[in-house]
Amino acid sequence: MNILAKALIFCGFSGLFSPVWSVDLTMTGDPILTVSGKIHGQDTAKKIQFDLAALEAMGQTEFQTTTIWTDGVLTFVGVSLDVLVDRFDVQGGTILASAINDYVVQIPVSDAVPDGPILAYRVNGKEMSVRDKGPLWLVYPYDTHAKYRTEVVYSRSIWQLDRLEFAD
Repeated sequence: MNILAKALIFCGFSGLFSPVWSVDLTMTGDPILTVSGKIHGQDTAKKIQFDLAALEAMGQTEFQTTTIWTDGVLTFVGVSLDVLVDRFDVQGGTILASAINDYVVQIPVSDAVPDGPILAYRVNGKEMSVRDKGPLWLVYPYDTHAKYRTEVVYSRSIWQLDRLEFAD
């Protein structure tokens, strides 16, 4: 079943279907991100999965930055966290971001701003493997502003990310 069909089932055909689903989110590959929680203003146990192509279809953001975990300037490409939050009409609260090993960080939805963090799926033009912090790494544009170079922000920069839950 493709992601659009899953979204329709998830929304229960209850009028929650909105223009956010106008992008074709048909899954053709393995899922790399699962989204759940308070979506479109309602708590739900349903989960929506995205493969790489579905994330790419939401629009790509690219920036260059250094990190405290790597050497040199790297080019990251991914979907902007603010785009993802907008797609699910999340108005506030907390994002529980979980890694493959079940490590979880809390990120305030207020971090999801234009020119802010992205769910990176490529670094220097290559898809990220699990060995190289993939499939997704929540990366902030650390070099653009001092507010992104704090211990709190570094602690939110979760790699091997595979789940997001929107909570109050």
